[in-house]
Amino acid sequence: NVPIKTIIPILTIKVLIGIICGFTIDFILRKKATQHHANYSLCKEEHCHCETSYLKSSLEHTINISLFILAVNIILNLVFHYGLETYLNTILLDNKILGPIILSLIGLIPNCASSIVITKLYLASSITFGSLIAGLLTNSGIGILVLFKSNKNIKENLTILGILYLIGIIFGIIINFI
Repeated sequence: NVPIKTIIPILTIKVLIGIICGFTIDFILRKKATQHHANYSLCKEEHCHCETSYLKSSLEHTINISLFILAVNIILNLVFHYGLETYLNTILLDNKILGPIILSLIGLIPNCASSIVITKLYLASSITFGSLIAGLLTNSGIGILVLFKSNKNIKENLTILGILYLIGIIFGIIINFI
């Protein structure tokens, strides 16, 4: 039961930072873009013969990704359930610099449970608003898992992860000092 006046600023800030960073990164990287994405095909990679049946291959892709996500979610939920939240609550996370660094890292955990933990810590006044934003900015649910499963270019994936982490840290610290 969080008041709407608490939710709206959080969502607004996330959207604005996402738009600004998305357009900025796209503008910078557009000049360096390569053609390897145009030639990439999930169907070629997984040898599923999409040309014979789009429905069958779509179902196969969906089932494969869903089973992968389910397995990872079960493991991560057990980790969160058995102590991560309690451990974080005991650490001094109201530090204006250390908080965003730690919570941006926690936000990278590919599961919505990390968003729940971060939000609960904020609502319990255990972390600052900037630390909350830092953790929520880096959290993409299971998107990172799908990226690493689908894109075999590890260097590119780690670059994306690093940029996401830096965005969380930088904006979390800036918000803490505003």
